[in-house]
Amino acid sequence: MSYSDFTLDNACRTFVLELNETEDLFEGVGGIPVSPFLRAALEEYVPLATAIHTEKARSELIVAPILVEVRKLTNHRISLFSGLEFNVAPGQGLNGTCDFILAASPVQLFLRAPVMTVVEAKNDNLKSGLGQCVASMVAARMFNEREREGPSTIHGAVTTGSLWTFLKLDGPTVLVDRVEYHVDQVRKVLAILIQCVGGDPATVVAAA
Repeated sequence: MSYSDFTLDNACRTFVLELNETEDLFEGVGGIPVSPFLRAALEEYVPLATAIHTEKARSELIVAPILVEVRKLTNHRISLFSGLEFNVAPGQGLNGTCDFILAASPVQLFLRAPVMTVVEAKNDNLKSGLGQCVASMVAARMFNEREREGPSTIHGAVTTGSLWTFLKLDGPTVLVDRVEYHVDQVRKVLAILIQCVGGDPATVVAAA
């Protein structure tokens, strides 16, 4: 068993988590400026990724540029990992490849203090990635506990590239945001991602 084998129900049962799906987790978060580079890239890449219509295309052309922008907006105080083998507890199914991990450390050569996992939804269906995301969030928290560094509250996101939904693992509760965001709302998506990695969206200036 690996991260991708978990459904939301199975992940909650396995790791004894309460599910809360009624809250607007980022209602008070405003949008932030989008750099000319990212705006131009998305104008070019989103129609292309939509036409190609594969997970790989959406990952490379939409998700990765947005996450790289987040790293730039934090002045590279966070690190970004893609396709990382994250074998934390294979006996519990917490093993396999994570699509993306954001960590609260500038160290890029190895993973330290993961704060957020991002999962690419299968078949353009956000719900299909929720279980995988929860399992990888549990693994991130376990990793931090073992290393005695990094936060205990872990954030997550499931995305098709075009649509984004966000999660939060806080103690025994996993919260799934009741609001979904479209890539056209990239100012809001960026602000949420910044907040999830410990930044203050209100103080962010657009990346050059």
